[in-house]
Amino acid sequence: MPARMADIARQAQVSEATVSRVINDRPGVSHETRQAVLTALDVLGYERPERLRKRSAGLVGLVVPELENPIFPAFAQAIESTLAQQGYTPVLCTQTPGGVTEDEYVEMLLDRQVSGIVFVSGLSADTTADKQRYLRLLDRPLPIVLVNGFSSGIEAPFVSCDERQAGDLAVSHLVSLGHRRIGMISGPNRFISTQRRLEGFRAAMKRSAGASDSEVDGLTSLALFGVEGGEVAADRLLALGVTGIVCGSDLMALGAIRAARRRGLRVPQDLSVIGFDDSPLIAFTDPPLTTLRQPVTAMAAATVNALVDEINGHGAPHSEFLFRPELVVRESTAIAPRRGEVPAATSAA
Repeated sequence: MPARMADIARQAQVSEATVSRVINDRPGVSHETRQAVLTALDVLGYERPERLRKRSAGLVGLVVPELENPIFPAFAQAIESTLAQQGYTPVLCTQTPGGVTEDEYVEMLLDRQVSGIVFVSGLSADTTADKQRYLRLLDRPLPIVLVNGFSSGIEAPFVSCDERQAGDLAVSHLVSLGHRRIGMISGPNRFISTQRRLEGFRAAMKRSAGASDSEVDGLTSLALFGVEGGEVAADRLLALGVTGIVCGSDLMALGAIRAARRRGLRVPQDLSVIGFDDSPLIAFTDPPLTTLRQPVTAMAAATVNALVDEINGHGAPHSEFLFRPELVVRESTAIAPRRGEVPAATSAA
């Protein structure tokens, strides 16, 4: 089927002149732009010119839950770049509320005859979701790799940040600053990330702060992921007089800071807050956020290597590759206030 320059240019969001340079293999086009044009050719179902076919080993689907949380674009960019270096053309599929679902994206990718699919925080991360959707892909067989979405019973490579270690590191840092009344906020308990983070938090609180199981339960507040959820969850803990909060994401941490300020509390003088992810730009918040950094680049490399091994029939280990998070100390944590120094928190409006 002959390629229409206008269609390709529109899909790739470039000029027709740029499309012409790429198709004719001429210089003067950046690597990113060239990949965008080649991806547009593949997605629209056009055949690549013979001179360009050697540059692509095939399409690979990349399914991410959304782009509002900056950690997901960070993963997408790192994985896409690593795939391109291996000769594969990534097809990014982003979900939005009420939009195309993960299952619908998978059907579209299968129609495009992708060589494999990477799922970032996909439905496998939800312990209540049906695993059969992944088992059916493996039965085809189609290579898949799941990032931050471990689920037992799925014979595939998993790449995850060690959430238990994250909870432990966060508590240990706050305890070292003299905090004992430490709370944790995170997303719904059906997510494997929340369950693991709570396990690490609980173990560290019992070991380092001498808390009982019932005390830990009382210092845990779950809500929807995001700034608003973080604000609601933190507000419950602030009413209990916590001096430190460990958060399930950087966005939830920003919500916790908002809740504290609404009550007349200062961060970090009255309340220390720790995020999770180290999303882009989070170092420039007010105050710059102390957080647990996910090693995105290393995780992306492991993800692509495992997928390419699966595609090439080398058989990557069907186990979980766990990556240790890094505590990045900035200005949202400080020495715990002495008893009586924290101003009385006003009730939420």
